[in-house]
Amino acid sequence: MENVREARSRIKMKAAEHAVELVKSGMTVGFGSGSTVSMWVRLLGERVRDHSLQIVAVASSREIERLGRSYGIPFMDIDKCDRIDVTVDGADEIAPGLALIKGKGGELLREKMLASSSKIFVVIADSSKVVSKLGGVPIPVEVIPMAVSLVSCALEELGFAVKPRECPDGSSYLTDQRNYVLDCTGVAIDDPYQMMTEINAIVGVVEHGIFLDMVNFAIIADEDGVVERRV
Repeated sequence: MENVREARSRIKMKAAEHAVELVKSGMTVGFGSGSTVSMWVRLLGERVRDHSLQIVAVASSREIERLGRSYGIPFMDIDKCDRIDVTVDGADEIAPGLALIKGKGGELLREKMLASSSKIFVVIADSSKVVSKLGGVPIPVEVIPMAVSLVSCALEELGFAVKPRECPDGSSYLTDQRNYVLDCTGVAIDDPYQMMTEINAIVGVVEHGIFLDMVNFAIIADEDGVVERRV
C-alpha cells in the first residue's frame, strides 16, 4: 500500500512533468529549489542527456547546480546573465493572488533575483502548499552577519518570534552569500504588502521570503490532476 510520503512524491511528480513542457531548446532557464523542482531538473536532465533538449541554466543554489551538472546541463553565473526566459521554483506557501512565502532552502536572495529577472516565473507545488493567508510557515529573513542582533530585535517588535537558522550539526546556517537567515513565526499576515514594507525598512536586512506580484502562474498538482493558477 502506498504511504503518505510516496503519495506526496507521486503528486509532486505530476507538477514537475507538467512544467517540463515549458522549456524549449535555446532557452536560458532559471532553476529554483525544493523537492518538486529537483524532480523537474532530473526530468530536464534526462532530455539534455539524450540530446533532445539544449538549454543553459542559471541556478538559485550550489546544490541545485550540482544536480543539474550531474546530467550534463551547462550553467552560467547569474552576474553573466542578461536574460532568463523562464524560471521554475517551488514555494512553502501559495496564497490568493499568488502571494508566496519561499526560502525554506535558505537561498531566498538568489531565488528572488532569478524571479525578478525572468520573462516568465512559474511556481510548481502540490496542493498542500495552497493556503488562504500567508504566515503558517516561518518567514525567512536574510541578514548581514553584523546586523543579526539588531534585525532580530526589530523583527520581534513587529510581533515575530525569531530564531536564527541552524545546520543539523548546530552550527549557524550561512547562505551562499555568507549571510545569516532568521526564521520568523507567530504572525498571521493579513496584509502582505504592509509586512513586506516593514521588513524592507529594517537596516541590515538583505532579503526576505515574501514574494508578491512576481508569479506569472502556478502549477498545482493533487490527486485529481494538475491545474494552472493565474492571478
